[in-house]
Order: sequence, then C-alpha cells, then structure tokens
Amino acid sequence: MSTCTTASRDFDEPLAGTAATARTWLLLEQPGPWGAKALTSSHLDPELGRALEAAAEGTGVRIALIRRPGRHADCGASAERQVYAAHTTPGHTWLHSATTRTPGQLLDLDFTALGTGDAHTFDTVLGGRPHRGDPLALVCTNGKRDRCCALLGRPLAAELAASGLEGAWEVTHLGGHRFSPTLLVLPYGYAYGRTAAHTVKEILQGVREGRIVTEGCRGGSAWERPGQAAELAVRTATGEHAADAFRVLRTHGTAPRWEVTVAHTDGRVWRVVVAQGASLPPRPESCGSALGSPARMDVVAVRELPRTPIPIAC
Repeated sequence: MSTCTTASRDFDEPLAGTAATARTWLLLEQPGPWGAKALTSSHLDPELGRALEAAAEGTGVRIALIRRPGRHADCGASAERQVYAAHTTPGHTWLHSATTRTPGQLLDLDFTALGTGDAHTFDTVLGGRPHRGDPLALVCTNGKRDRCCALLGRPLAAELAASGLEGAWEVTHLGGHRFSPTLLVLPYGYAYGRTAAHTVKEILQGVREGRIVTEGCRGGSAWERPGQAAELAVRTATGEHAADAFRVLRTHGTAPRWEVTVAHTDGRVWRVVVAQGASLPPRPESCGSALGSPARMDVVAVRELPRTPIPIAC
C-alpha cells in the first residue's frame, strides 16, 4: 500500500529545511489516546489545551504532549506527570525537568520569558531543575495526524525504549509526516527524518559529546526554514559538527528566495542563498490528501565572506 512516506522516499525529497520552528519546547506527559489536534483532543482537559495554545501563541514556545512508548494506559488526572522545557538557541541551550499532578499549573508560566530562554519561570512555577539524564529522543507517533507516524514511529519508539534509553518518548506532532519516522532531540532541538534505531543512537551519542549529526537532519528548530537549510549547508561545507558553533544572524528576502547570513563562533561568516522550490512530481503531503507539490528549501550558493580587518591604532 502506497503511503506519503513511500512517495517522499522514492522521489528522494530533501530533508533540510523541513523542521518545526520553536525556540523553546514545552512538553507535558499525557497518557492515553491522542486525537489529530492532541492538545484539545486527548484526555487532557480541552479547555486547558485551548488556554495553553493561546498562552503560547507568538512567544516562540511550542507545546507538545508526550507519553512513554508502549501501551497507553491513562491512570487518571491525579497521576504525576513529567514536564520538560528546552531552549534551543545555540550558545544558550538548556533542558529542565519537573513533575506535576495539576497540569493547569502550566498556565502560570511566563510564556514570553520562556520563549526568550529564561528558565526562571519554569523552575519557580513547577519546581523545575536542570535535566541530568539522557538527552530526550522524541518520536512522533500520532497516527490520528497521519498513519505513517503510527506505522513507523511507534515501532521505533518501542525499540529505543527496549534498548534501555531513558530519554525515549512518544510525542504528538513534529510536522512532516512524509518523513516518518520523525525525531526531535533535545536540548539542541535538531529534528531528523526517515530515522532508524541505530541512527538515533549515533545522534544521541553526538548530543552527549556536544556534536550534531547532519545525516538525515531536517534542521534546528531555533531557526526558520531558510535558516535551517542554510546552517546545515554550512555545516556540510565546513565539516563542523560542534553543536553551538553556528548562529543564523540574518535572513533577508521573502519567498521564493532568501539570503541567509550564518556566522561561526570563531568569526567566520557565510552568505547562503536559499530558494523555495516545489517537489516534483506531485505526491501526497499526508496520507489520504490530494496530490500536491510540497515546498522544498534548495541551497543555491554558499559563500564565505572575507573577514573585516581590525584597524590598528597608531
């Protein structure tokens, strides 16, 4: 049976520049089934879900539900839930954890501050603290969004959990169903597609060492999609894997063409031209949807800029 994932793979659709964008991720454990829009169609109070969506809008915070791989029992509203917050801007990445029995506490967070990378609100409201365990490996398994996420994501999540990886979680939605199984790794916020278990282990080992694996990478969620593609192109051109090495300084232009300025912490700067193209031939962007031509980010040119000499005072 043909799926959106099969079509995307067969047509070799590029992965770079397809990650969800979020400077900060806020993750709430919610056992039980998830609907297509999980915040308002799960066992979480839908009024709370709508309030959380409204609170996060425009702040740079993206909220997702998580659950442990396996059977999705829901022991009731009084059960203790895991909560994570992660900020993904290079040079200022962090991952904090907390637990709560009252998810409504999340509405007391200062979402604007959280989006700028201020962890104080998370720690004060929820009793949060820096996460000391494994990096988080979040696999999208929301089959109500797209069947590929369940068919391909759930086996991957189960395999990771069976291997003893404490940071393995199922997550509601990472975008890009056609790239299933999709993965988000925190704290750095890089997303991956068409992911196999052995690849995840390599990716996580890289995270532990402060490195980014670029194979299969969709981009860093801290940047908009042209910036994601540009940063990955510079990483490939330079062979630089250090997680905090690059910043996207500026993105100039509008679709279908941008000039992106990418800087290394050592002072080097690149100008990257990114063009938005259409994926051809037409294919379904999601299972069951009509044929279409999903947007793709094509890197047209990567040019290192000359360093500006520093004047020497006489």
